[in-house]
Amino acid sequence: MEYYGRGGVQLWTVLLLLTSWIPVYSNSLSDDENVRLDVYYESLCPYCSNFIANHLIKLFSDGLISVVDLNLVPYGNARIGPNNTIGCQHGPAECLLNTIEACAINVWPDLTYHFSFIYCVETLVYEHKYPQWESCFEELGFDPKPITDCYATGYGLELELQYANETNSLEPPHKYVPWVVVNGEPLYEDYENFVTYVCKAYKGTAVLNACGDSLRNTIPKIKLNNIHPVCRIETEIPTSSARISSDAV
Repeated sequence: MEYYGRGGVQLWTVLLLLTSWIPVYSNSLSDDENVRLDVYYESLCPYCSNFIANHLIKLFSDGLISVVDLNLVPYGNARIGPNNTIGCQHGPAECLLNTIEACAINVWPDLTYHFSFIYCVETLVYEHKYPQWESCFEELGFDPKPITDCYATGYGLELELQYANETNSLEPPHKYVPWVVVNGEPLYEDYENFVTYVCKAYKGTAVLNACGDSLRNTIPKIKLNNIHPVCRIETEIPTSSARISSDAV
């Protein structure tokens, strides 16, 4: 695996972007002026993988993450069935990867680490190579055991049930994914313009390269070119499970 993301962005470049903002991001967590950015998604929705691999990464390119509290919720349009089974819109492979990504967030609570892993996995999804997701451990130098243990013990399912509750409690309710929310306000199908909304919502004094006057003072009107594709909720989703190996997907 030589690169990730649009334009051949190498993974080491992405990691450099992430690690370069560790001190700033850590210091910003206590700042009440931070903008909360919630991303509700499912791992195999192509529009979610595109958003994470090619758009959400912009948070780290010029320091915008220093004023953003990013919350990733890998559940999406899944449904809870009998005995707390979960059915996913794109089948067992999606249930597997949703749970793996939930485990990553839990095992590596530092955004730098869990976003790196999720970015790697979702870029493979974007490139139609998701059966290779386990290669992300080696690519990033991460120990796979805590993640496999999280999944195998059933703790990953508990995490997914928590994410199910969070997703199903949204007001207004989500209609599709990606469902991107800035300070409690959903962006609907204009989610790719999230930087504009974050800049508008930020009321602090920090000088942000990502936010020019035009971005901070203007919210784009919803028009044809502001409507981006989504994975809509299906009426029926069969419940199923998957094993923790690339053989299962």
